[in-house]
Amino acid sequence: MEHLVQHAVTTIRERYWEPLSLDELAASAMVSKYHFLRMFSRVTGVTPGRFLSAVRLQEAKRLLLSTSLTVADIAVQVGYSSQGSFTRRFTESVGLSPTQYRKLSLSAGTDAAPAALSEAAPAPARPTPAARDTGSVTGALRTHGDLLSPVYVGAFDSPILQGAPASWSNASAPGRFTLPSVPKGTWYIHAVAHGRHPAGAADPKRTLLTAAVGPVRVQDDTVHRLDVTLCPQDWSRPPILSALTGLAPQPTAA
Repeated sequence: MEHLVQHAVTTIRERYWEPLSLDELAASAMVSKYHFLRMFSRVTGVTPGRFLSAVRLQEAKRLLLSTSLTVADIAVQVGYSSQGSFTRRFTESVGLSPTQYRKLSLSAGTDAAPAALSEAAPAPARPTPAARDTGSVTGALRTHGDLLSPVYVGAFDSPILQGAPASWSNASAPGRFTLPSVPKGTWYIHAVAHGRHPAGAADPKRTLLTAAVGPVRVQDDTVHRLDVTLCPQDWSRPPILSALTGLAPQPTAA
């Protein structure tokens, strides 16, 4: 059944500006929408609606970097009927408003944009919870490929790498990482880095290595020990939206 999900992901990536519905995607896979929803969520980690939203915002990031279209025009081009709702969703997911994202990237030049975003907009500090209201997450990082950058590891509230992390650090792989003072709650541990992976990568010289583990339930003084293995980003993973990692967006092709 994985090939049906891959077909749906391809449809989303090729027709993201359209008002694609769950019924339409399920019909194209020739299964009930309830079965399709379970199948899609199991393979990708998110619902079709959330995957579609992530693809739209990823395309918006690309257009902000590569064109002079207004924010209003980009909102329409990626499938939003309201500039206000587009701007709110973009800001929540990317960590910067569309105007801020474009301004920072243009000030450094497109090739240097990721570094500029990392330096100008580091992961924001959240209010420090009382020690009794936090736990920590530690683990071992491994990678299928050679690293070309440090590994960014963070605790996020979504299976999509978006918004601001509750706790984050830079680490190396192979090696260990620690995320201290993670507030009580349910989190997803995301790791991402630039790397080189000759086998099976679209670009044998440079690719994006990612990993996501979760949900992880953090309670008072909880210590979780996780094994996290970074692999080349593949078709099943939704786009990385947060600009706070300072890493370039991955290709949108399926």
